[in-house]
Amino acid sequence: MSNPAGEASPTRQLRDAYGDDIILVDERQESVVYQIVSELVLDGRGYAMLEKAQPGKEDEPEIFRVTRKGDGELELETIEDDDEWEDISELFDEWTFPPDDSL
Repeated sequence: MSNPAGEASPTRQLRDAYGDDIILVDERQESVVYQIVSELVLDGRGYAMLEKAQPGKEDEPEIFRVTRKGDGELELETIEDDDEWEDISELFDEWTFPPDDSL
């Protein structure tokens, strides 16, 4: 993924399936409401940036890979590969905070 910005495109697969909010279960088995901030497709893989609906001071947006299970239901996966996570994180940053060309 040397130049991710050229091949990425926006998508709404999670938002179309679940609306603007999605509920995930945390490590303490508690339900946490997340808002879908942004979604994109890169090289045929879907990704989503989610933010807690009521974030704490230390909470940052989280990035997941979006896959389809055998029954067609969407599933969020943690991105284990550091290079993949870094590329997608930078891409979401560019989309969220585009450079100001007027400076």
